[in-house]
Amino acid sequence: MKLYHTMIRVRDLARSLDFYCNFLGLHEVRRHELGEEATLVFLSDQEKHYYLELTFNKDGRDYEMGNQFGHLAFLTPDLDSVIQEVEKRGWSFRSSKPSAKSRYIFVKDPDGYDIEILQDRS
Repeated sequence: MKLYHTMIRVRDLARSLDFYCNFLGLHEVRRHELGEEATLVFLSDQEKHYYLELTFNKDGRDYEMGNQFGHLAFLTPDLDSVIQEVEKRGWSFRSSKPSAKSRYIFVKDPDGYDIEILQDRS
């Protein structure tokens, strides 16, 4: 058995696609329309080993951010350039303490989900 995908609900599909594709570098690999009910968009990185499903419900419902979910994590080879991009977009972020064993930041996506971006140390 292998892990296949994670689904998150989004309020504004265009804003979420901008964040996950244009900022984080994921690519849309599949889209499924469920009539007037919902749009499902599957995103992945170049290797396509794992998918993130963005679910946009078309009925106008709102969501509350629960406390059961932690965060999504992404690796980058150049955390400094990511920080520059975050600052350029005017987004706030939390960064690792200088004494931490790894370097990372946390930024919120358009729906308030925590996104951790770690410096790849490999």
